[in-house]
Amino acid sequence: MSLMSENATSRALAVALWPDNVNQFVQGAVLVLLGTVVLAISAKIRVPFYPVPMTLQTFAVMAIAAAFGSRLAVLTVLAYLFEGALGLPVFTGTPPAVAGPLYFLGPTGGFLIGFILLALIVGTATDRGWDRSIPKLFAAMVVADIVVFALGFGWLAWFAQLSSGGQGIGAEAAFMSGVVPFILADLLKIALAALAIPAAWRLVERTG
Repeated sequence: MSLMSENATSRALAVALWPDNVNQFVQGAVLVLLGTVVLAISAKIRVPFYPVPMTLQTFAVMAIAAAFGSRLAVLTVLAYLFEGALGLPVFTGTPPAVAGPLYFLGPTGGFLIGFILLALIVGTATDRGWDRSIPKLFAAMVVADIVVFALGFGWLAWFAQLSSGGQGIGAEAAFMSGVVPFILADLLKIALAALAIPAAWRLVERTG
């Protein structure tokens, strides 16, 4: 059997790689589970970068969304967040911070919720076939990243529960500490993800 089925072009990369006779529920469950593992691992990896070290989590969410499509990507992010809400140490700050529902009230809560919209935006672009085009995929990822930054910034500025007991660190501080240091790193991660998925498609098409 060919690696890709005849109608693979209408499906996301991760789905197209599966044989047609595999039950769709099993397929989806396995992909979601693997996706949450990838997200948890990516949250723990810190890469030296300027001006601050970066994790690979944004890259992982982007790549998963582009490879899974909107439905499975959103389910994967929701499952990942649910794992954290249950207390599993899957987030960047856990440990030493304790995972659980209260973790979402902290400084990174807006960014974590923003991952849901990121998965939806990039996954929808994949549903429309943009995962074959580097410029289109890059554009979708940039828009999605802006949405994540906007939610993360707003939450950090005005609503985040701080260890000092305060609420929010103010707009200027949130922008300078929660947005500016991560722009360059996110652009690099977006570029890598936008290159990787179309390249993977070309490889699959050559070997299929």
